[in-house]
Parts: sequence; structure tokens; C-alpha cells
Amino acid sequence: MPKRLPTLLYLVSSLGLWRAAAAPARAADPIAFGLDWLAEAEYGGYYQAVATGIYARHGLAVDIRQGGPQVNQAQLLLAGRLNFTISGNSFLALNFVQQDIPFVAVAAIFQKDPSIILTHPGAGHDTFESLRGQKIMIGADTRVGWWNFVRQKFGYTDDQIRPYTFSLAPFLADRNAIQQGYLASEPFLIRQQGGFEPVVLSLADAGFAGYASLIATSRTLVAQNPGLVQRFVAATAEGWHSYLDGDPAPGNALIRAANPEMTDALLAYGRGALKSHGIVESGDAQTRGIGAMTDARWKDFFTSMVAAKLYPADLNYHAVYTLQFVGKAQ
Repeated sequence: MPKRLPTLLYLVSSLGLWRAAAAPARAADPIAFGLDWLAEAEYGGYYQAVATGIYARHGLAVDIRQGGPQVNQAQLLLAGRLNFTISGNSFLALNFVQQDIPFVAVAAIFQKDPSIILTHPGAGHDTFESLRGQKIMIGADTRVGWWNFVRQKFGYTDDQIRPYTFSLAPFLADRNAIQQGYLASEPFLIRQQGGFEPVVLSLADAGFAGYASLIATSRTLVAQNPGLVQRFVAATAEGWHSYLDGDPAPGNALIRAANPEMTDALLAYGRGALKSHGIVESGDAQTRGIGAMTDARWKDFFTSMVAAKLYPADLNYHAVYTLQFVGKAQ
């Protein structure tokens, strides 16, 4: 039989429980978060954090808003219509400072950039060097991103650029076609739609050491509500851990609802590629937690880009990022 609490202690305890029950639940803080593309496995951790209630447990009501070729999430962030967005790579983040845009990177979800160049087998375009002088289909973001790296390292020129329509049809119709892609998507779709194994040239394997899929927000939010930023970064890291190392079904269900073109097979392939290539959980993320960044890596990337004459040496690259919210291993 359980011991009875002394009368006074019982009354005090009961009063505390009554007050807790009577107090209104704290409303979750609304967050508008913009993706840089349509829902797919590359955003699995965010959808997982919504679907499993991870964001809710951190006091956040997160509205994930898809991007796409006609959506400028940076402008929406600047206009205050988004609280957070994704900056695709370190180049785009450095451009914040160079162009005097008041954004800052608060976490780097991808420790390796999954960007790739795709070519056809047997076409003689099996190396980055062999693409010199060839027509390559890339998008506008790529032109101000990793294109600068391959142009400098491999001697590409801007007159090689052809517009990327975000469709595989031109690539599949021409065995000499070359286009940009993402490790977790296009190789699978080419096998499925074209019936052949494409040649995949990885930017990360070629020495492109920048971060990718960085979470960006305004300097104002960082200054005025760092606690909110910390909760969003921490919950997002938890969501990615759940998606990659747990059951991804809840996140995948939300992805399919947002983007019906996503199939179970493509989602499984995308998640598998992120895991097998260590896109999220490699490098510093293994010891410092998902989303980790370091001063040393930013310095190395910036120094190499200055040497390539892509940025002035006096650019304040430290203003591009803050380590305030990362490095706290999950």
C-alpha cells in the first residue's frame, strides 16, 4: 500500500498540479521555412521533424514551403515572409556578404555537396577534364555556385553553358548531352526513364569542399531571438537523425503528399544515397552533430576561392556564418 503524503505536502502538491492543469498551454512559435526545391528525400529530415512531432516538442509550428525554378526564397526571406531558408552551397552563402545581403548561415546540413555532372556512357565524357569545351546544361543558381569551381579548376568557360530546363528529356534524347544533377535523384531517374547507367561525376570527389544545404536566416532574427534559432537548428538535426537512422516512413508520407511525383522507390534511393555517401553524417558531423560547421573549414574554402580569384581577399567571410547554434552533438 503506498504511503500517504503528509496533509500539508499533499495540499501543496495538489495545488501545484491544479495550477499546471489550469495554465494555458504555450502556443508553438510559427516558423515559415523555405526549401530551395520541391519536396524530395534531400529534405527528408525536415519533413520527418514535422511528421514525428519533433518540431512540436521544441515548441515550433513549422510550415515547410517548397521551392522551385520560379521561386526566389532569398527574396521571400528578405521580405520577411520566411524565417529560414536553404542556401544551396558555400558559394551562395559567401555571396550574402559580397552582395551586402543581411543573411547568415546557422547550420550546414550537408557536409558533402551532392551536386554532380551527368554524361552518357560511351560518349567519351568520363572525366571532368574531358568536359572542357563541351556544352553543359546548368541552372542559374549553379552558374553562381559550383560552376565557378569547375571553371577555375578545369578551365571551363562560360560559353559552354546551356540552359537547364529541369527536365531530363533533352539529356535522354541526345547521347552527347551533359547536364547538372543531384546524387540522390537524377541517376535513379535516368536508369528508370532511359534504361541506362549514366556517368556520374561528383563535385565533392573533384575537390569541391564547400558545405551544402545550409540553413540561412536573417541577422535580425539571430540578434533578436537566438533561442528560436537554436530550437529550430536543434530540432532539425534531430529530424535528420530520425530520418536517416530510424524509420523514414512518416517523413516520406509528408513528402509524397507535398510532391505526388515522388515514389517510394525514388525516396528509398535518395535516402540511401545520402547515407552511403555520407552527405549528412560524415566529417565534423560525426563528432559535433548534424549541421556542424567549423571556422577551419570555412577558412580553407574561402582561401581556396580567393586563390582562384573568385573572391577578394579582404571579404569578411566570417560574417557569412555563425557557429553559435551548432557543434552540440545530438
